[in-house]
Amino acid sequence: MVRIKRTDSETTAKAAARKNIMKKENKFFRAVKVIFILGIACALAGCVSFNLYLSSLPPIENLDGFKPNIVTKFHAHDGEIIKTFTAYTYSRVEMKDVPQDFINALIATEDKNFYKHHGYDLYGLARSTVQNLIARKLVQGASTITQQLARILFLSNEKTFDRKLKELVIAARIEKTISKDQILEMYMNNVYLGSGAYGVEGAAEIYFNKKLKQLSLPELALIAGLPQAPSVYSPFNNLDLAIKRRNQVLLRMYKMKFITKEQYEKAKEAKVKLSTMPRYYTTNKAPYFCDLVLAELEKLGFDETDISQGGYKVVTTLDFKTQKAANEAILKNMNAYGLKKKNQQAAVFSFSPVDGRILAYAGGKDYTQSQYDRVQAVRPAGSAFKPFVYAAAIEKGFNPNDLIEDAPVTLGGWAPHNYGNNYRGKIPLHKALKVSSNVCAARLIKDVGIRSVIQIARVLGITTPLEYDYTIALGSNGTKLYEITRAYGAFANGGYIVEPFAVESVETSRGKIVYRAPEARKTHQLSYNTAAVMTAMLKNVINGGTGAAANIGKPAAGKTGTTDDYKDASFIGYTPNVVTGVWVGNDDNTVNPKSVQGGTVPALIWRDIMKVATAPYKNADFDYPEVKLIDVKPKPEPKPEETDQPQEPAEKEQPENQQQTQDITPAAKPALTPAEVVKNFKQSKSESEKPKPQPAPQPAGVTEIQKAPVPIPMAVPESLH
Repeated sequence: MVRIKRTDSETTAKAAARKNIMKKENKFFRAVKVIFILGIACALAGCVSFNLYLSSLPPIENLDGFKPNIVTKFHAHDGEIIKTFTAYTYSRVEMKDVPQDFINALIATEDKNFYKHHGYDLYGLARSTVQNLIARKLVQGASTITQQLARILFLSNEKTFDRKLKELVIAARIEKTISKDQILEMYMNNVYLGSGAYGVEGAAEIYFNKKLKQLSLPELALIAGLPQAPSVYSPFNNLDLAIKRRNQVLLRMYKMKFITKEQYEKAKEAKVKLSTMPRYYTTNKAPYFCDLVLAELEKLGFDETDISQGGYKVVTTLDFKTQKAANEAILKNMNAYGLKKKNQQAAVFSFSPVDGRILAYAGGKDYTQSQYDRVQAVRPAGSAFKPFVYAAAIEKGFNPNDLIEDAPVTLGGWAPHNYGNNYRGKIPLHKALKVSSNVCAARLIKDVGIRSVIQIARVLGITTPLEYDYTIALGSNGTKLYEITRAYGAFANGGYIVEPFAVESVETSRGKIVYRAPEARKTHQLSYNTAAVMTAMLKNVINGGTGAAANIGKPAAGKTGTTDDYKDASFIGYTPNVVTGVWVGNDDNTVNPKSVQGGTVPALIWRDIMKVATAPYKNADFDYPEVKLIDVKPKPEPKPEETDQPQEPAEKEQPENQQQTQDITPAAKPALTPAEVVKNFKQSKSESEKPKPQPAPQPAGVTEIQKAPVPIPMAVPESLH
């Protein structure tokens, strides 16, 4: 190998170049170092200056006697105040009467350095800032108990830098005015703890029906965990989440050596025994709806503490007259049918298919007995699901006057039958829906295909699981009253799905609008022709069909639904301006009396609500072209009692004081008694709203679906074809 000798000049030049580069790098790093040190120095100087400024602030006069003015109110669309956030359960508690375990739990959870800082924790603020920057979202707060008290007493809950500075300033002044124990006492007496409780004493009464000093360690820990998110961690709203939060508090107490390991292990396994009759706002006139409003506000960036203590004016979409009618209709009609037990419940959801405003909302018959929202519960829809089968058929080119065989049918091992085993031979589709024939719905889903029916349900907003078998034609799968009612809205407005909403605007105490609802989101999911045809067919259900009890004397359409063994009953119906769904059933899924069917209690509730809800629109009719529905008389049957009208079922249990169906059809006739409705319903009902669940076969693969008529393109997004 030949080595090339470098000259002295080359070596010298290379060393000089390296030396120059190192000098430049050193200068750069020195500059960065200087800037960093200056930055740290400036930050420290700023902190020291700010700290000195806060230390120089004067105390707050008359703070001892201060009481916050909590005046946040929810307004209905027509101006009625439906809820006032006021401390109706407020009970002042003195520091000496507060258990030490609760004080320890609160400090361990909310502010572990409470007795060390001067109202603000700069180290905690820096730590949370770093954590939030790393997570790129708000994952940690840094408000001390004193800062929280400052916000409760003097500030709004808007998340701005300006408010945070004010919070620090006021916190420093509070610390100069009263002692730590006084601060803690004032905080415990004013903090909002969910479900209408202001202060820890009020929370003890609401959640456990006890005095604070009577609570056990796990009960105290549960309450101490509420300030972070009162609505989320309320045991009335989500018991599992409340227990999880309680155990987090207990763990912090153990880590800070407030309790022993044995106490921790025992407390975290303790069962929660809540008050059976919690007291709620006396001014809450629509409690289930107000819960919905709170949930919507949280999605908009508010939280329950913001709303309850922010002094806001929240204008909602609620029509108070309609809501009042819903509350009264539920109690009146359920009591008339003897449905007075706690587990016997009803739910109502009403909205505008034009602009999406929610007009009435009731998740149960008595909020003080149960806060569970049954509008969002998943329950079988029964025959109320059948319109989706017929809509799929219309989309594929079927005509409402096409004939279908109303006769026994077997699909694999599944043999549905009609109510009362009544069959009429060949009848038009519109009549099959009018009398709610089970066998016709089964034949129709076989013709159009299960996939087409599921697709229709999906694009109309049904998100709950739907089994791929024929029984879904009879509503065997669970749906939410909220979703199926929203889906019916597409029949009312020309095929559009409108997203319902509850909050119209939010205004601060100074009159500043901080939120105004945009126009409701709409998507065209169903052809105009299908919406028109379905409305014509569903109008017939009310005008002489199974929904005759729902007649309000003006153009309306709807469908009854009753599940197997009378466990669930519903009525979903609409006018051009209002869509309303009603469900009646038992929370424990037990059987209702046989008189409780879709055409009785739910239809009566619907009628009473819609008479009020549609009053502003007078006799408005649907803006659809005329759809001619041609009736076909069935062939003579061996039984002489068979007529064109549905026959009375085989059951012999009949209510007293029965009356003919035609008595409830004209608008001028007086309202019927429940007993009369039962008779009318049973005489006009051949609906199998009680399909017997039998093992349903899976359809014979692709071959079965290929037998259906060639589909006509649907008015749905291309990606869903």
